[in-house]
Amino acid sequence: MADSLTKDEPAAASGLRPVQAVIRTAVYAAGVLARRILLLAVLLAAVFAAVELLPGDAADATSERGESAADLAERRHLLGLDRPVAERFWDWMTGLPTGDLGTSARGEPVADLLAHPFPNTLLLGGLALLVTLVASVAFGCWAAAKPGGPLDRGVSASATGILALPEFVVAVALVLVFALWTDWLPAVTLTDADGSPASWRMLVLPVLALAIPQIGWNVRIVRAALADEAKAPHIDTAVLDGLPRHRILTHHLLPGALPTIAAGIATSTGMLLGGAVVVETIFNYPGIGSVLAGAVADRDSPLIAGVVAVTGAVITGVLLLADLVRAWASGGRT
Repeated sequence: MADSLTKDEPAAASGLRPVQAVIRTAVYAAGVLARRILLLAVLLAAVFAAVELLPGDAADATSERGESAADLAERRHLLGLDRPVAERFWDWMTGLPTGDLGTSARGEPVADLLAHPFPNTLLLGGLALLVTLVASVAFGCWAAAKPGGPLDRGVSASATGILALPEFVVAVALVLVFALWTDWLPAVTLTDADGSPASWRMLVLPVLALAIPQIGWNVRIVRAALADEAKAPHIDTAVLDGLPRHRILTHHLLPGALPTIAAGIATSTGMLLGGAVVVETIFNYPGIGSVLAGAVADRDSPLIAGVVAVTGAVITGVLLLADLVRAWASGGRT
């Protein structure tokens, strides 16, 4: 009887390990999510405070010519600008969990104002993120195939140069080459009746303008992660066993480098959404860039905070996904 219990203990323990790993990962993810939500709340409070410090207010910015002081005072009262900013921020935050993003300075629901532009920005940023991921892994692996060789040095130097280019410089260069000189792609974005881009061709240049600088950044991350992983003892064993170079790369190097690659790609999400504001302006793309610019001009705290909230939620989700990928790649050790 004692022998059978002893034999069953390892099996039971091995059955518990996956469950324990899942619980540990869930607790870790919940803690990370709570911290990032708190950070987003602090950022939103800073947005309200920053708009408050700007000269003028929403009543002045949205007023019609010839309005009297009494009219402006009435508008301020309607917009709640005669209340303390902390009170206005608290009222706005209490509606956020239900999806209520408040009302803009021009009397329109913020959620309605973002209903069409924000999906367009997500489409642009999502495609740019996909292009960044595929190109970065491809070029990073290509460079790592022959470490220290001319190809490796050339890819690393090119990535460094590309990384230094701002999105607007890349956008102008793309327009010059592919729109003005060759007339292969359109330089501006036209929209359908529903507000989305009229053709996939109009997405090509904005996506490339966003992705190219991030490709330079992530190629260096992928290359460095593969170089660090190549120093591991099991890689030497795989080489001594005579495994083909491509199999070592795909089955040994890449899985070990996955946590670092995931972190780099997740970090690029915020940069892509931030750069989208500039790129959308250049290509007349129907995203949140023009909405945000108009909101700043109107000193519209709820609308600016709404843009920050939905963008921050997307970035938080991508960062959490990257954390889960890192936890899974490390065997549940967080």
